[in-house]
Amino acid sequence: MNFSISLTVNGERRDVELHDPRVTLLDLLRERLELTGTKKGCDRGQCGACTVLVDGRRVNACLALAVSHDGAEIVTIEGLAKNGELHPVQAAFIEHDGFQCGFCTPGQIVSAVGLINEGQTDDDPERIREAMSGNLCRCGAYRGITEAVLEAQKKLTNSDRRNAA
Repeated sequence: MNFSISLTVNGERRDVELHDPRVTLLDLLRERLELTGTKKGCDRGQCGACTVLVDGRRVNACLALAVSHDGAEIVTIEGLAKNGELHPVQAAFIEHDGFQCGFCTPGQIVSAVGLINEGQTDDDPERIREAMSGNLCRCGAYRGITEAVLEAQKKLTNSDRRNAA
């Protein structure tokens, strides 16, 4: 039995035919849509390497069935930069050395974007660390990650204020 689903992935509508209802969103993104920036780490929802935004919320794509997200808007790491310009979170990760080997970086960045959009951490490093605790870094780049999130959050907040004026 086939299932037809439609997703908006990084701003582009994608119609997909699924031959198995058990296909995860992660496998759909990586294997069918060739968006390999989203990483398969533990494949059990414990490391956060597969974090994507689904309708603006952070989701571990390895735990999400693709069929259950019919009609959803998905943003992956590939969809953050606009017109050749890095997203402020991406730029901040580079500036603050928020990565070492880079394997977890896409999930960390997407999670940070979602976290900033949620607006629950203010400028409290401890709250940021807690809210990002679902994203593991085996290299231990947590200090740089926290600094990057703080800087990006300030830039985005200042940008929002300028745009509102």
